Amino acid sequence: MSTAIAPGTTRSLSRPGRTNLSTAELYELALHEGEGMLAANGPLVVRTGKHTGRSPKDKFIVVEPTSEAKVWWGDVNQPISEEHYDRLRARLLKYIAERDLYSQDMFIGAHPSHRRSLRVYTESAWASIFARNLFRRPTREELVGFVPNFTILDVPSFQADPDTEGTRTGTAILVHLERMEVIIVGTMYAGEIKKSAFTVMNYLMPDEGVLPMHSSVNVGQKGDAVVFFGLSGTGKTTLSADPLRSLIGDDEHGWGSDYVFNFEGGCYAKTIRLSPMYEPDIFAATKRFGTILENVDIDPVTRELDLDSEAITENTRGAYPLHFIGNADPTGIAGTPRNVVFLTADAFGVLPPISRLTREQAAYHFISGYTAKLAGTEIGVKEPTATFSAGFGAPFLPRHPGVYAHMLMDRLEQWDVPVWLVNTGWTGGPYGVGTRMNINHTRNMVRAAINGDLAGVPMVVDPVFRVAVPTAVPGVPTEVLTPRTTWPDPAAYDTAARRIAHMFHENFEAYADGVSEAVRAAGPIRADDAGEVRMSAPGEG
Repeated sequence: MSTAIAPGTTRSLSRPGRTNLSTAELYELALHEGEGMLAANGPLVVRTGKHTGRSPKDKFIVVEPTSEAKVWWGDVNQPISEEHYDRLRARLLKYIAERDLYSQDMFIGAHPSHRRSLRVYTESAWASIFARNLFRRPTREELVGFVPNFTILDVPSFQADPDTEGTRTGTAILVHLERMEVIIVGTMYAGEIKKSAFTVMNYLMPDEGVLPMHSSVNVGQKGDAVVFFGLSGTGKTTLSADPLRSLIGDDEHGWGSDYVFNFEGGCYAKTIRLSPMYEPDIFAATKRFGTILENVDIDPVTRELDLDSEAITENTRGAYPLHFIGNADPTGIAGTPRNVVFLTADAFGVLPPISRLTREQAAYHFISGYTAKLAGTEIGVKEPTATFSAGFGAPFLPRHPGVYAHMLMDRLEQWDVPVWLVNTGWTGGPYGVGTRMNINHTRNMVRAAINGDLAGVPMVVDPVFRVAVPTAVPGVPTEVLTPRTTWPDPAAYDTAARRIAHMFHENFEAYADGVSEAVRAAGPIRADDAGEVRMSAPGEG
């Protein structure tokens, strides 16, 4: 195979016999090469080695003239020179010259006006299935004369050279926005393929008048679409998989002038402790031929899965095509959203389980992207950690978060879309003291919000976070709605709430220059404003 390949070329790097293979063919090759294990009922279980999650510190964007002024450089969008990129790329092309790569020609973006074609090269057959599952599959006719708009080259066995190629380690995810190329080396974690493509779309879409969103979307029988923003573990996939509504997608979308559309053609769901009762569709997908299961524990004899096991990692994942979800909408397109829901899993137990936001508060909380994660799985470690991720997806946003926040505000204003902040985390105290929110209560709150059942319900203003909290929700105990009253020690709640409020303000300082004064002032109370903590009277919100 020739290695004299010009930058940005569309020439295939895979041999003809490994191009656009079917899932069944790729299964056979993966098993023959020992890439994974066939589980009971048919999914393919694989291991991703030392990388069981993304490597954000090893992701770089190439500094080049066409995109340099648009990228928000910093810890998230780390720069790498074009010289270093070309040096690594040239060495990589020599490395793969004698190797057999697989390739899949796919689309990203369900809306025809914003769709991109991409070619995904992978070193393993299972990663090629992953690409088939996560992106949108062209028809046989569309594959004739297929030309990719951008290319992803995924070669885990290749190691970058930090001393000569400008990377941090042997692992590197490099994005060249002018050439529309992505190089992934040193990691087998397939989520890097998905999220690097998302990064490219997040860069491209604003110039086309589309707000890219790290979100799930579903739609009711009346065409009432709902957008769910949220970080991993907040319930984005679970709550959008509502049997009473059609699923547009579970993770990546664009909001155009009067429509929303899925970027992807599949789902990449966390599988740890999946419940057949509360997440039946996702649970069923873990037992189907065609699903790729990353790092899920499996009995080597019976081939039965243990979805509760963290033996390999807590971040176990299932990758499957969207049509595995029974109520998925095959078009991937819906009309203007009628509600927006921000999801947070507050392990400190201080945020209300549901509240309504003003436009400015929506922008503030969108830029903040707050959730809380547990400190780890070590015995005795119970202190949660506050996590802020701008736009509920900072690692994938090449531009300043304010760009996306103002696009969101424009849409909320134009279409008069209500925004709800839903806490799927803890109540009655922090993690280790309180309990996780009841999933049925959360579902009832979300359904009441999006069905309009809260429109006439009196609201009270939370004294710390200043959001409007409904005084009653059908199917939810009233005492659950006010977090302070659920704590056995109200004074401890006051201390914890003010501490989280202070973290909000500290985090927001990095973004203050890119937003309006009204948005900057829309956050929680500041320490010098904190008086007696009490809820305002109904109607004040």
